[in-house]
Order: sequence, then structure tokens, then C-alpha cells
Amino acid sequence: MRLVSEKILESQKGSSWIRRMFEAGIELKKQYGADKVYDFSLGSPDLKPPVAVIETLRGLADTVNVPAGLGYMPNAGYPAAREALALWASREQGVDIPAENIVVTVGAAGALNCLFKAVLLPGDEVLCPAPYFVEYGSYCGNFGGVLKTVPSHPGTFQLDLEGIRQAITPRTRILLINSPNNPAGVIYSREELQALAQILQEANQGREQPILLAADEPYRFLAFDGRDVPSVFPVYPYSVVCSSFSKNLGLAGERVGYVVVNPALAKEESGQLVAGLILTNRTIGYVNAPCIGQKLIIGAVGQLEETLRGQTAQREVYARRRALMASILDEAKIPYQMPAGTFYFFPKAPHGQDDLAFVQKLAEQRILAVPGSGFGYPGYFRLALCVDDVVIQNSREGFLAAAQA
Repeated sequence: MRLVSEKILESQKGSSWIRRMFEAGIELKKQYGADKVYDFSLGSPDLKPPVAVIETLRGLADTVNVPAGLGYMPNAGYPAAREALALWASREQGVDIPAENIVVTVGAAGALNCLFKAVLLPGDEVLCPAPYFVEYGSYCGNFGGVLKTVPSHPGTFQLDLEGIRQAITPRTRILLINSPNNPAGVIYSREELQALAQILQEANQGREQPILLAADEPYRFLAFDGRDVPSVFPVYPYSVVCSSFSKNLGLAGERVGYVVVNPALAKEESGQLVAGLILTNRTIGYVNAPCIGQKLIIGAVGQLEETLRGQTAQREVYARRRALMASILDEAKIPYQMPAGTFYFFPKAPHGQDDLAFVQKLAEQRILAVPGSGFGYPGYFRLALCVDDVVIQNSREGFLAAAQA
């Protein structure tokens, strides 16, 4: 007898390539030993949390040893956490953001799910450039939405602005961007964002509801070579930012994220959206973000300079790994664009090969990568640099062999 819905059974058939390759890696490690498998499949940060997070965690035992010390809080998060996030987000976005415009969520994924539930009706469309994080489709589908993608320009992965313009329909409700981008590592320029905002403003003419611009930004901290990550807030009022501390503070398992509503919105409009997000945060079943994680954020932002030094140290590690992987890809003559941000590479499968076939060749060399087809962009493959330098170094011969096969 069938115990789950047909929709879930269908989703399982097309389950994430990232998880498939990660699980294949577990089997290969059992067979050959962990040191003989070069696993670039999962974007799970391998670096320690900053000192400020560790120190805060050490001090929590005493602070929670009170009645309801780990109890419920307002669905939007602890007031102190929202204040800390207001300080953090104002610094990142370059605009003054009040705490009342922030909702603390269960990771950036929770932020997106709350947003989609708050604004989508069945059949509404979420427009997104490809390549894109594969789970976006599921997040939209959870609430009857439809993910509609527009391929970015090959090689550079810059936005196809005309393609986006043509893809907008009366059912388009949200335009979702991810910069720095997973998997391509591209950072959308201020000029691109301004052109995108102009397209949306034109599309909004005559609409009862404007198209929201949602920026998914968990990799904002990880931009290389002094690159700026422009904010969407100054260019388009109907915008929100969704982010988390999974990557920059090493808190992926703690699941703490947030939504920021653009303070440029009229008070009535921003208040309506924030109230909707607070409600969906509760009714989806999250209720609130984990209390320990919120307390860690309060502590980390309270030691802001120490936390920023920790982020800088992490960026230096990933920059070193980036240079190391680039040298190997160069030697193997595998084409790629140097990522401007994130800890990913998104090279092109060499010699015009099918990405699935080339990823299989890599697997034969015990190198685990994720095919670009899993990100809506065939012909490429993703490498996550969440591994020690020695793993990258030892993968060299495998890349050379796969590229020549």
C-alpha cells in the first residue's frame, strides 16, 4: 500500500543531486578509505565557528539555568536577537534597518518558505535565474507556487535581463536572486540590479500587487578580491533579503536565519509583510527559530569586531583553496570562470561533454562533484571547497585523468 502522496514519490525520483553524490561518497569512503575519496559534493562549512560564538556558547549554561530559560519567545524572535540583527543587517546592506523589519527564521530556507507562504497563491510564479539552488523549486511547490527559471549568460553567468523581462507574466509574484550565487560564484553588479529594478517597476504598472524582489544572501560575507556585493534595498523598494549564519559563523546545523523587509517601504506596507511573515513562521510549524542559535547570534554581534575578524580568517582559507583548485583545473585544461564569491567552482565539462557523463568519469577517479543539471544548467558541474587543502591537492591526478579520458 502507498503511504505517501504521489507528489512526494515524484519528488523523491528527482531528489537533489547534491545529496545523491554525498551519499555515493559515503559508500566510496567505506570501500577505499576516507583519505582516498575527494568529496566536493556538499556545501557544508568545515571551519570552526568564530571565537565569539564559542565564548557565547560557553557562557549560556548559566544564563539559561532559570525558569523557562529555553522556553518560547515571540514568533519573530527574541527582541534582543532582532536588535542584534538590525545592527548586523544595517552594516551589510548600507541602510538603517529597524528591528521591527526583521523576522528571525529557521535558516535562510525557513525564511524563503515563510516568504512564499505569506505571498503566493496556487499557480503564482517565482522567477529565478539559472543556475540556482535546487531546493527553490520545492520551497515554491510547498505552497502551490511554480518556479520558472531563466538561464543566465553562458560562461559569465550574468543575468539575462531581456530573458527575465520576457518571462514575466501576470502570475509572476516574486523574482528570486542569489548573489553571490550558488553554484556559479557570480556576484550581480549594481548596474545589473538597477536594470532589474527598472524591469520590475515597468512590470508593476497596473498591478494590484507589485512583484517582490527576494535576495537570498547566505554567501554575502564570502566575496573575494575586495569585491562589493551590492544591496537590492537602495534600487527597489519592494524587496526583501533572506539570509542565515550557516556559512559565515559555521552554524549550519543550528538553523538560524532571518528575513529583512526593505525599510524604504511605507510603514503600512512593511508592517503588513512583517506581520504575514511572523504568522507563517508560526503556522508552517517552525513556531520560532532555535533559542540557542538566537542567543549565539546576540553574543556574536555583541562582539562584532571579533566576529568580523573570524569572517576574515574564513575568507582567507577559502581564498587559498580557491587558488589551489584553480591551478588544478588549469593544469587539467578544464574551462571555468573564477568565482567572485562563495566556496564553489562551476566549471564547464571539458570537450563539450554531457555533465552527467563527466561527473561519472570523476567518480571513477573517486572525485565527487554535482552535475550542473541538478542546478538547472546542464554542461557544467559544481565543486564545493568545504574540504581540507590536502583533499584538493590529492585530487589533482584524478582531475587530470578524468579530463583526458
